[in-house]
Amino acid sequence: MAIRSHRRTERYAARAGVITLSAILAVGYGAAVGDGGLPGAATAHASTPSAAPGVAWFSSSELRLGDHGREVRDLQERLLELGYWLDSADGEFGGLTYHAVIALQKAAGIDRDGIVGPDTREALNNGVRPSAQSSYANAIEIDLERQLLLVVSDGEVVKTFTTSTGSGETYESRGEQHVATTPKGEFTVFRGVDGWDTGPLGKLYRPKYFNGGIAVHGYTSVPAHPASHGCARVSIKAMDWLWESGHLDNGSVVVVR
Repeated sequence: MAIRSHRRTERYAARAGVITLSAILAVGYGAAVGDGGLPGAATAHASTPSAAPGVAWFSSSELRLGDHGREVRDLQERLLELGYWLDSADGEFGGLTYHAVIALQKAAGIDRDGIVGPDTREALNNGVRPSAQSSYANAIEIDLERQLLLVVSDGEVVKTFTTSTGSGETYESRGEQHVATTPKGEFTVFRGVDGWDTGPLGKLYRPKYFNGGIAVHGYTSVPAHPASHGCARVSIKAMDWLWESGHLDNGSVVVVR
């Protein structure tokens, strides 16, 4: 253990500068100053993890934000195999890999720390992934309890994203008090803005509105817990993928549960 710690210290010391969580997560994400959404009542419903077939991932090393190399690439390939969204397996443990690990940890019901330790390795080896609750040909499911956004096709989850929804806290907008919640129910996407959309609570990146002022949108901060005014946040690059994939086109079904 001491040797491993010493080698890790040497490896980190050899890097130019200090890598911080906030700095890496912000790379390429743009800037935002708020979060939109309207108040409403919400309850949570847990999804049930299911095992995915395939070769198990057996790495024994602890991996975290800032690491790089073959083991990180293996991690990324396993996450992609299980449907956790990443843009590529490049061997760099950056913000998108961190978010994919968080999504796996949420699905597995383990600590959401973004570090690949024993529990997370077990989830990888067991092929943990969330199950869909709807049987639509194409739908987006937002799991409030696990804070996951699922792309569903014919009742099967094809992509999994970490999300952050209504915080449950009280806030003021236009002189009125509201509670930041994400209403439960089935909705359809009715409008999208291809760029930054400025609302009464700030700027939203490429929002897809499905319930009044509540949208799925990109944001620079997507914590592992509920933190929005009611919208479902994803990373900037994740939102770009959702736009390009067509899964949030107008008329698409959004199930909040």
